[in-house]
Amino acid sequence: MSDISTETKTLHPPLAPLLVLIVAIVLPGVGQVLNNAPLRGLLMLGFMLILGILTYRVASPDVSVIGQFAGGLFVYCAMVLDAYYWARYRTEIFKGSKQIKTN
Repeated sequence: MSDISTETKTLHPPLAPLLVLIVAIVLPGVGQVLNNAPLRGLLMLGFMLILGILTYRVASPDVSVIGQFAGGLFVYCAMVLDAYYWARYRTEIFKGSKQIKTN
Protein backbone atom coordinates (compact mmCIF):
# COMPACT_ATOMS: atom_id res chain seq x y z
CA MET A 1 0.00 0.00 0.00
CA SER A 2 2.77 2.37 0.92
CA ASP A 3 5.92 2.96 -1.13
CA ILE A 4 8.05 3.86 1.85
CA SER A 5 11.38 2.12 1.63
CA THR A 6 12.81 0.52 4.73
CA GLU A 7 16.32 -0.04 3.46
CA THR A 8 19.07 0.78 5.89
CA LYS A 9 21.97 2.96 4.93
CA THR A 10 25.42 1.95 6.02
CA LEU A 11 28.05 4.48 6.92
CA HIS A 12 31.10 4.36 4.73
CA PRO A 13 34.36 5.47 6.30
CA PRO A 14 35.88 8.67 4.92
CA LEU A 15 38.96 8.47 2.74
CA ALA A 16 42.34 8.42 4.43
CA PRO A 17 43.58 11.95 5.19
CA LEU A 18 46.96 11.22 3.59
CA LEU A 19 45.26 10.20 0.34
CA VAL A 20 43.17 13.37 0.38
CA LEU A 21 46.33 15.41 1.01
CA ILE A 22 48.16 13.86 -1.96
CA VAL A 23 45.18 14.35 -4.27
CA ALA A 24 44.75 17.95 -3.09
CA ILE A 25 48.41 18.70 -3.83
CA VAL A 26 48.23 17.23 -7.33
CA LEU A 27 44.69 18.33 -8.29
CA PRO A 28 43.60 21.62 -6.67
CA GLY A 29 39.99 21.54 -5.51
CA VAL A 30 39.56 17.77 -5.75
CA GLY A 31 40.51 17.33 -2.09
CA GLN A 32 37.35 19.22 -1.14
CA VAL A 33 35.34 17.07 -3.57
CA LEU A 34 36.68 13.94 -1.87
CA ASN A 35 35.52 15.44 1.44
CA ASN A 36 31.98 15.79 0.02
CA ALA A 37 32.26 19.58 -0.37
CA PRO A 38 32.34 20.12 -4.17
CA LEU A 39 30.99 23.67 -4.00
CA ARG A 40 33.74 24.61 -1.55
CA GLY A 41 36.36 23.15 -3.91
CA LEU A 42 34.91 25.01 -6.88
CA LEU A 43 34.82 28.32 -5.00
CA MET A 44 38.39 27.93 -3.75
CA LEU A 45 39.57 27.01 -7.23
CA GLY A 46 37.87 30.13 -8.58
CA PHE A 47 39.50 32.33 -5.94
CA MET A 48 42.87 30.74 -6.67
CA LEU A 49 42.56 31.53 -10.37
CA ILE A 50 41.24 35.06 -9.81
CA LEU A 51 43.92 35.99 -7.27
CA GLY A 52 46.65 34.35 -9.37
CA ILE A 53 45.63 36.35 -12.43
CA LEU A 54 45.20 39.52 -10.38
CA THR A 55 48.64 39.34 -8.78
CA TYR A 56 50.18 38.46 -12.15
CA ARG A 57 48.65 41.57 -13.71
CA VAL A 58 49.58 43.85 -10.81
CA ALA A 59 53.13 42.61 -10.15
CA SER A 60 56.00 44.31 -11.94
CA PRO A 61 57.91 42.33 -14.59
CA ASP A 62 61.08 42.11 -12.51
CA VAL A 63 59.31 40.10 -9.75
CA SER A 64 59.91 36.35 -9.66
CA VAL A 65 57.29 33.93 -10.96
CA ILE A 66 56.36 32.97 -7.41
CA GLY A 67 55.80 36.64 -6.60
CA GLN A 68 53.74 37.17 -9.73
CA PHE A 69 51.34 34.37 -8.77
CA ALA A 70 51.54 34.89 -4.98
CA GLY A 71 47.79 35.36 -4.54
CA GLY A 72 46.99 32.12 -6.32
CA LEU A 73 49.73 30.22 -4.51
CA PHE A 74 48.43 31.46 -1.17
CA VAL A 75 44.92 30.16 -1.90
CA TYR A 76 46.39 26.91 -3.26
CA CYS A 77 48.23 26.32 0.02
CA ALA A 78 45.06 27.13 1.96
CA MET A 79 43.12 24.66 -0.22
CA VAL A 80 45.58 21.85 0.45
CA LEU A 81 45.61 22.48 4.20
CA ASP A 82 41.82 22.80 4.30
CA ALA A 83 41.29 19.50 2.47
CA TYR A 84 43.67 17.69 4.81
CA TYR A 85 42.16 19.28 7.91
CA TRP A 86 38.60 18.29 6.96
CA ALA A 87 39.68 14.77 6.03
CA ARG A 88 41.28 14.36 9.47
CA TYR A 89 38.23 15.87 11.13
CA ARG A 90 35.84 13.56 9.28
CA THR A 91 38.01 10.55 10.13
CA GLU A 92 38.04 11.41 13.85
CA ILE A 93 34.28 11.98 13.87
CA PHE A 94 33.74 8.64 12.14
CA LYS A 95 35.99 6.87 14.65
CA GLY A 96 34.13 8.54 17.50
CA SER A 97 30.72 7.55 16.16
CA LYS A 98 31.87 3.92 15.83
CA GLN A 99 33.08 3.89 19.44
CA ILE A 100 29.81 5.32 20.70
CA LYS A 101 27.82 2.61 18.90
CA THR A 102 29.98 -0.22 20.23
CA ASN A 103 29.82 0.95 23.87
